[in-house]
Amino acid sequence: MEIFGKNVFNQAVMRERLPKGVFKNLKKTIDEGLPLDPTIADVVATAMKEWAVERGATHFTHWFQPMTGITAEKHDSFLSPNENGALMEFSGKELVKGEPDASSFPSGGLRATFEARGYTAWDCTSPAFLREEADVITLCIPTAFCSYTGEALDKKTPLLRSMEALSTQAVRVLKLFGNTAVSRVTSTVGAEQEYFLIDKSFYLKRPDLMMAGRTLFGAMSSKGQELEDHYFGTIKERVLSYMKEVNEELWKLGVTAKTQHNEVAPGQFELAPIFENTNIATDHNQMVMDVLKRVAIRHDLVCLLHEKPFAGVNGSGKHNNWSMSSNDGQNLLEPGHTPHENAQFLTFLMATIKAVDTYAGLLRCSCANAGNDHRLGANEAPPAIISIFLGDQLSDIIDQIVAGATKSSSANADMKIGVNTLPALPKDATDRNRTSPFAFTGNKFEFRMLGSSFSISGPNIIINTIIADALKGFADKLEKSKNFSADLEKLLQETAKKHKRVVFNGNNYSDEWVKEAKKRGLLNIPNAPKALKELVTKEAVELFVAHNVFSEKEIHSRYEIMVEQYVKTLNIEALTMIDMAKHSIIPTAIEYATTVASSINAVAAVSGKLNVSTQKELLEELSDKLASMSSNVKALEKALESALNIADIEKQAVVFREKVFTKMLELRADGDALERIIAAKYWPLPTYGEMLFIL
Repeated sequence: MEIFGKNVFNQAVMRERLPKGVFKNLKKTIDEGLPLDPTIADVVATAMKEWAVERGATHFTHWFQPMTGITAEKHDSFLSPNENGALMEFSGKELVKGEPDASSFPSGGLRATFEARGYTAWDCTSPAFLREEADVITLCIPTAFCSYTGEALDKKTPLLRSMEALSTQAVRVLKLFGNTAVSRVTSTVGAEQEYFLIDKSFYLKRPDLMMAGRTLFGAMSSKGQELEDHYFGTIKERVLSYMKEVNEELWKLGVTAKTQHNEVAPGQFELAPIFENTNIATDHNQMVMDVLKRVAIRHDLVCLLHEKPFAGVNGSGKHNNWSMSSNDGQNLLEPGHTPHENAQFLTFLMATIKAVDTYAGLLRCSCANAGNDHRLGANEAPPAIISIFLGDQLSDIIDQIVAGATKSSSANADMKIGVNTLPALPKDATDRNRTSPFAFTGNKFEFRMLGSSFSISGPNIIINTIIADALKGFADKLEKSKNFSADLEKLLQETAKKHKRVVFNGNNYSDEWVKEAKKRGLLNIPNAPKALKELVTKEAVELFVAHNVFSEKEIHSRYEIMVEQYVKTLNIEALTMIDMAKHSIIPTAIEYATTVASSINAVAAVSGKLNVSTQKELLEELSDKLASMSSNVKALEKALESALNIADIEKQAVVFREKVFTKMLELRADGDALERIIAAKYWPLPTYGEMLFIL
């Protein structure tokens, strides 16, 4: 395909434009994770600038991922004045290092307002790219972002560290199996992205969507997703046109957008790429979210990435398909045809099971925010209890390991459909379990708890690190072994006995599973403030420090940032609700009540008697709901004021969840009740029926 990667300074472009020795040096750094040779920076910078300028770029930016969850950039021109006017220049120093202000990004105490210096550092493992917006082309250089004192202020640096930790421990284990050629193991990810589209005209009339990204008021329409007719249905022409442009934009950026379809809820869709290196997959997912939003505007649409923009229908997630690959071409989670005989696969499988069970709280924490609290546990998302789905074949093998010997793997027979003209289909070793948070799906694990707005960096930092820790424990023991096969068998058996409690193949939505999980001693963490605490437990801090993924200061800074973001999100939502209630819904209800009261008087004047029972009932109902709403606005204001007066951010988050959020639900119930009884021509906000079905 001609357009694929056309806006990427990829290896093909580098091979063409760089001197052979420089290209070989840089490629070795990228492929093997070796330190970057600083002497080649000027040559690479010149080639990169010439390529970008030929394509029409006048500016470059260090593109980085601060703790806001979105990307950031500061644009500089290639322009450099001289005695004859100006030149277009770009030095190795400018490529390798940038200096954006660090004081105004979330830092969790790592930076103060008067300590502004921060640095961006070129990540040569993620290729530079050109971003086209209108008639402006900008060279974007993926970078890490750190403070003047060296702490990571971004989501990329710890991710790269976690990938190094995983590689180090996985290589140790592979060498125990006699693989002396392997030198690097890379985690790989394919991140499925769900999103909603609504007409832009509706969005601009909804203050809640503009301020909070979700509807804070809104009665459910008479039809939702109950007929299941939207899922995988025919894509509407307007949406298909939008998807076509999204694909073209992503393909030019080298993003392997592969799958697109209608999702379960009306107005909801999904895009899925092909697997790639986790660092690049993370960068690409940030590009995906950006492109989805930018292209939507061109089609007079708005893309909503909030986890639950509409109550009463499915919310949006981001399924994180994770695996490990070695540089000699192995997928380390590929079972093969006889997984019971595949000791290497079983070792990496058991390490994953051990990691998920031991650090379930961290996995839950990695998916905690205010938006995802609306989604987790509902019918489109896993519950807040972390468990693993393995399927019958692997679960049977785990039972065999516990019993002391692996003897067989259940065969993958063909599935006969019962129609002669249809082919017999090869049956997979496992079914799929859409209720499981961490499901094995053939040669990878699908972590289904992420919210649609999330950077995938955080969850993958945790997955990489906890599995690195489990592999380290295995390697520490087995490297001392005098009888590798016997000691490996014993280790796998001990691990299976201790950690098989986390394996569950049934319905994670059922009440029975909640009870069973409690019996097994599994964590059930219902909301974000409680989940976020898992990041700063003694065990978590020791884990991250031991693997050089976070320093203790960096961990605590991230905890403070995420708790603060939770509080700020609910504060914005509460203030928006109060504003909408006072300045839109209540005035509309009063106007409508006045109209109803006037009709009562008009009928009485004409007929000479009060034959207006229907109007009177409606007026009474309006008066009751208005009184309730007015009361609940005051209650929410009081709860909000009380919460904001709490100095301790952790205690403040709990009060926001238990008091402010509760009052928000009560206020919403009043607003939605008024929407159901006020005549349509009076209602000031686009309705669910319009927003979900008019595309």
